[in-house]
Amino acid sequence: MKSTKELLGARIKELRKSCGFSQEHLAEIVGVEPKHISRIEVGSSYPSLNRVELIAKALGRPIKDLFDFIHLESPDIRVENMENMMKGMKEEHQRLVYRIVSVFRE
Repeated sequence: MKSTKELLGARIKELRKSCGFSQEHLAEIVGVEPKHISRIEVGSSYPSLNRVELIAKALGRPIKDLFDFIHLESPDIRVENMENMMKGMKEEHQRLVYRIVSVFRE
């Protein structure tokens, strides 16, 4: 299982690439060395709260989007999370989710 630090880094990398930014460009905007962005993205360093705010602003995203990394979890964790979500749903909603997911299996 990936650590929160690794997931945060992977999410920042994903968002940076979706903006078409290089590590160097993001580092310049945020005011750090490119090596620091690299360490954050590989999960070897946590950014400070101030840096998180600057990174989010540079990427044009609210801070909460940087922590939206559940889709980057391992497949087993995703399945477990889906099971837990479905257990808390009404039966009619469970059937609807099941039908939707079934379409993607075909």
